[in-house]
Amino acid sequence: MRAPRWYMVPVRVLLVSFLLTLLSFACSLLLGIVGLTIQARMRGVHPDMTFAYRHVALPVAAGVGVIALIGVSVTEIKNFRQSRVLAAIARRSR
Repeated sequence: MRAPRWYMVPVRVLLVSFLLTLLSFACSLLLGIVGLTIQARMRGVHPDMTFAYRHVALPVAAGVGVIALIGVSVTEIKNFRQSRVLAAIARRSR
């Protein structure tokens, strides 16, 4: 078993956080557009789609991004420590 590399932890944290932020932006934008379209149809007006970007998708993605960064950081640090201990045990048992 190879010892884990400490410099890969920030890379994985940033990559997973970015992907989760991007996914949450896409999902919240879809829901915002659907909600605005339904609301505009009920009122009989033209929907303003910039509202979905500025006031729905961007704040939701920012919040999810912060939460993902914290959660993924905790998980990756825990996994790094566990992998380091397991690699040391495997190295000593040879």
